[in-house]
Amino acid sequence: MKKIILLALLTLSFVACKNSGTSAENAQDQALENVQEFVSFGAEISADGAIDAEAMMAIYADLKEGDTIATKFQGSVNSVCKMKGCWMRLAVGDQEAFVKFKDYGFFVPKYLSEVEVIVSGKAYVSKTSVEDLKHFAQDAGKPQEEIDAITEPELSLDFMADGVLVPAEAIIEEAEQDNAAQDHAASQDAAQ
Repeated sequence: MKKIILLALLTLSFVACKNSGTSAENAQDQALENVQEFVSFGAEISADGAIDAEAMMAIYADLKEGDTIATKFQGSVNSVCKMKGCWMRLAVGDQEAFVKFKDYGFFVPKYLSEVEVIVSGKAYVSKTSVEDLKHFAQDAGKPQEEIDAITEPELSLDFMADGVLVPAEAIIEEAEQDNAAQDHAASQDAAQ
């Protein structure tokens, strides 16, 4: 949050001090416009030092069950718990990392999809029980026949996040989706 405020102050100072618009000033203005704004969930983290999803997959490939490593990476959200936003799955290579939130202390927006987020925390590999796999499938809104088909535990790429950065524009889109869902529900009620 401090970085966003600092960025806003810097932007205002550049605009206030802008003269006739030399190419150097235009380059500075363009650089400020390219800085992505994030909303932070959980612990305050920065985007600095985040590795990409391919590099994260290489780290997972070297982990054995029981190993953990502190890291920060950026990945695309494949799905989020539709009940509370209490977990999400991020693309890492051709697989997914199952991200939970430290101490169940925070949640992310439920409608994130195909959004690049940054997570900071601990990566590890674990065996997920059939009971947990069915619970997660239910939270994701999977059909009952798909839930019933889960019969074996799975080795999963897991991540315990202490902080998450979500692009600000994704939060705005979620608010719009919530409003659209409420409008749809109200029109359904009126039709009955």
